[in-house]
Amino acid sequence: MALPVRRGNDRAPDTVDTGSWDPMRELERLSRQLTARLDSWRQLPSLLGDGFVPLADVEETPEAYLVEIELPGVKKGDLDIEIAGRRLIVTGERKERQRRGILRTRERTVGRFHYEVTLPGDVDEPAIEANLDEGVLTVRAPKPERDRPRRIEVR
Repeated sequence: MALPVRRGNDRAPDTVDTGSWDPMRELERLSRQLTARLDSWRQLPSLLGDGFVPLADVEETPEAYLVEIELPGVKKGDLDIEIAGRRLIVTGERKERQRRGILRTRERTVGRFHYEVTLPGDVDEPAIEANLDEGVLTVRAPKPERDRPRRIEVR
């Protein structure tokens, strides 16, 4: 009695053909799947209408909180920075630049963005400074005098 033999695309989806299995091809396939998943996750806020969320670091020094937000291609006039108590809100828009050729791949996000963080402590609101340099927005929010460490001299 002869047993049926699977050929070509007749293989069961769980079956691995060990004779022609190429680990590099499998790695490339997994890489493409992971990239597609990450891209869809990164673009989720823009699909929901809220825009994208830029990457940021929040650092605390003894004197201030420093918030650095990556905003390459954003101009100063396209930014809006608000402080409400300990809540810092940065919104704006990264505009699409005029292109002359055909856009084959798009990986950079354009459109509206929104970044919001609650700082760990109180800030001296009138003394807050913002600087946009080489695509990085740095917001320096000084701590109130009463919260800053001070040196006490022993007599």
